[in-house]
Amino acid sequence: MNLRGKQKRFLRAQANHLQPLFAVGKNGLTQAWLAQLDGALDKRELIKVSILQNADETTGDVKEFIEQNSDIQVIQEIGRVLVLFKVSSNPKLRELSQRVERI
Repeated sequence: MNLRGKQKRFLRAQANHLQPLFAVGKNGLTQAWLAQLDGALDKRELIKVSILQNADETTGDVKEFIEQNSDIQVIQEIGRVLVLFKVSSNPKLRELSQRVERI
């Protein structure tokens, strides 16, 4: 799903109250970490990821790694926190993505 500006704004508003579920630390970025992230997004569709102070990667590195190795979209980048979105593969869990499509 290619998101327009209004859709991204809606998703940013929905993510405002969320706490980061995943963190990038000194272990860095791995395919296993990305697979766990993908699984969590398949259930929730919208999550936050925090980049810890001891991480060797910058927010730009993490954003690039996620977008190049998966179909996850980075909606927002605030300091060391990324807001991520992916349409769920399970039709029963697509409540948020259906609301985004109507915008």
